[in-house]
Amino acid sequence: MSLVVRARRVLLPDGERAAAVHTDGGRITAVTDFDDVGAAAVTLADDEVLLPGLVDSHVHVNEPGRTEWEGFASATRAALAGGITTIVDMPLNSVPATTTVEALHVKRQVAKGQVSADVAFWGGVVPGNVDQLRPLHEAGVVGFKCFLLDSGVPEFPPLDEAGLRAALTELARFDGLLIAHAEDPDVIAAAPEPSGPSYAGFLASRPGAAEESAISRLVAAAGGTGARVHVVHLADADALPILRAARAEGVRITVETCPHYLTFAAEDVPDGDTAYKCCPPIRERPHREALWAALAEGDVDLVVSDHSPCTPELKRLDVGDFGAAWGGIASLQVSLPVVWSGARARGVGLDRVVRWMAEAPARLAGLPRKGAIAVGKDADLVAFAPEEPWTVGDLEHRNPVTPYAGRELHGVVRRTWLRGAPADGSPIGRLLARGMPE
Repeated sequence: MSLVVRARRVLLPDGERAAAVHTDGGRITAVTDFDDVGAAAVTLADDEVLLPGLVDSHVHVNEPGRTEWEGFASATRAALAGGITTIVDMPLNSVPATTTVEALHVKRQVAKGQVSADVAFWGGVVPGNVDQLRPLHEAGVVGFKCFLLDSGVPEFPPLDEAGLRAALTELARFDGLLIAHAEDPDVIAAAPEPSGPSYAGFLASRPGAAEESAISRLVAAAGGTGARVHVVHLADADALPILRAARAEGVRITVETCPHYLTFAAEDVPDGDTAYKCCPPIRERPHREALWAALAEGDVDLVVSDHSPCTPELKRLDVGDFGAAWGGIASLQVSLPVVWSGARARGVGLDRVVRWMAEAPARLAGLPRKGAIAVGKDADLVAFAPEEPWTVGDLEHRNPVTPYAGRELHGVVRRTWLRGAPADGSPIGRLLARGMPE
């Protein structure tokens, strides 16, 4: 299938300009001047920008086992509606967790035939599965997720210090990547227990010191083994000096943050509104602004959703109890307009948003054909109207609970192509392996 899409504004790796993007067989074959089309072309409206399809490397799909929370069909439809053409599925909250090759095969078999965006997979590291890491790597997972404290689900226990060192030692042998939920269980155990509707009380139960301590532990282990590591969903800006120092010393460490940490502030979270509960928690306003600054300075590498939905019942909105509610924010479909709205308000360009949400996640996940409009890349394209306002209402997520409900945003995804084909929610997605699609 051949397709030419042209726009007065195209976001290319070397900047924004008018261009025509030529595709054939699902790949980008040329990027030429706007008028150099040589055939019928799809021309974007004057208020639209052509973006590369975004890559969200932090999505909890939850299928099989907890498909009532989300699922591959609904998650990939939501992703496409938000301009995300590739997601990377997290290894936990599904049953079985993706901690063995057999479990990976189960998940791929379940996903096959129902994904409307492309999907890659993280493997998991839990106590006792170090012997599964190389086989999972060879089977195509993009890296390995671990928790340094209780994950919230019994089938995905955390690593202690010895387990972390053993996993990193093994991963270093084949240059595998470990991504870590970094909060220190001892710091949290010493904090007050969360209960009731007080958001301040919940915040006190997960202090920033827990992130700082766990990140320091991860840095030490990575430095000692030479392995590559990545910190997921950074909320505590006070951990940034630790990360800067580690990089200066040659530790191979990257870090992400999420739309909710860039949008909300603890001072504004209503008591009892457990739609805002996530771990680590949304912190005070200075942390939010410092994370924006860290993105601008390159100290934070990427922005991904950490889409972690559940059923309304598990959010305990009926009683508003932050101690009892499931921790996770549903945001997959809205993450691009949420981050763009925040960037726009701060005078940050759309090119940087694309770098944080397309190029950098694709690089992290080892998906070289994703994340940019360039010759040889997959023809994943998004027509985005950055100045169009809208209000968050019905979404493609399986469950409607999100703290973004009713929020006014800028930026509407009007049309999406996946490998050059119109992406309309039909199951045309592929299951990807690290490096190349199958």
